[in-house]
Amino acid sequence: MDLQLKDKCAFIAGSSRGLGFATALTLAREGCKVAINSREKKNAKASAKKITKESGIQAYGFPGDVSKASNADNLIESVVNALGGLDILITNAGGPPAGAFEIFDEKAWQKAVDTSFLSHVRLIRAALPYLRKSSAPSVLTITSYTVKQPLANLVLSNSVRAATVGLTKSLAMELGKENIRFNSIMPGWTVTERVQELMAFRAKNNGTTIEEEFAKQTAEIPLGRMGQPQEFANAAVFLVSPAASFIHGVTLAVDGGIIKATF
Repeated sequence: MDLQLKDKCAFIAGSSRGLGFATALTLAREGCKVAINSREKKNAKASAKKITKESGIQAYGFPGDVSKASNADNLIESVVNALGGLDILITNAGGPPAGAFEIFDEKAWQKAVDTSFLSHVRLIRAALPYLRKSSAPSVLTITSYTVKQPLANLVLSNSVRAATVGLTKSLAMELGKENIRFNSIMPGWTVTERVQELMAFRAKNNGTTIEEEFAKQTAEIPLGRMGQPQEFANAAVFLVSPAASFIHGVTLAVDGGIIKATF
């Protein structure tokens, strides 16, 4: 299938590693011009260089903490200047720390909101003028399957990420008439650096090993394993591509079947 991504311009936030990196690399392999992002300049540049080498397509790396209000406009403007336009926006940020409700103060909650909700709002708002100029504009927000099935000790993530799903669906209704597509993905357990950190947190709390925690979590997944970043990227790249032109307002689980709800 031709995904019709050749020469499209895409910005993927939080993409120097994990799901974001896999998605950026897959887009580049489809001929898409990509710009990636990390809080650290060296990570952004190194990951862009790796994508360029592996795909043969020039990738660009832009540093900037997307949780900070002042960064969104500058990031999007820099991306558009480098790529020559913007067709695809993928909003993504690292999740809040694990922990029980009573250990988090007001500052922690505000940081979680800035990182896991307002980062999406700000990037979309900054990107809209450029997306309106595209012939095939598409926005994808990345959240977590916990918006449908909350997990213990992830109260910040469970609470705040759910707002992004509401935002995505609202914008799908509001801006669909302008042919700007909005979709969201709820990734399940995937072998990334963040999941390694969560397993380490659990092991410390439970007096177990990281390997034991991985085994316990994997046992809850109907497919009997965690996903790989490439499996997530395959779904993400299809959703943002012109090949998925009538898929709009969808919140897709890429989770190996772990969500038990029927809807």
